[in-house]
Amino acid sequence: MQSNHSRDTAPELAVRKLLHAAGFRYRVAARPIPSIRRTADLLFIRAKLAVFIDGCFWHGCPAHYVEPKSHVDYWRPKIAGNMARDLDTTQQLTDRGWVVVRFWAHEPSDEVAQSIASILQGIRAN
Repeated sequence: MQSNHSRDTAPELAVRKLLHAAGFRYRVAARPIPSIRRTADLLFIRAKLAVFIDGCFWHGCPAHYVEPKSHVDYWRPKIAGNMARDLDTTQQLTDRGWVVVRFWAHEPSDEVAQSIASILQGIRAN
């Protein structure tokens, strides 16, 4: 599992490249709320927007997650715990006024970047 990265994954890099080219600036792998030990993949502090790009295996994508055939007693609670933590993170951040968006790693990067740009433009318009 050493080669599994928690940041700078290919989907994240592709989205970041598109957003940066469009003129958006953000923080990478940062904590929206320092006292909560959770990091967002992209963080737009002024807009209070936290973006998560979740891997299909690690976060239990309904379209692509396939439970491993071996060590099920380890993997089933591990993935379920990740999913529960994702829900808790979203709830804690929204309770504190953050806009939280989650995308799956399999979603096209250009569509993800466009969605984020639209959300940011909507937040800035208010």
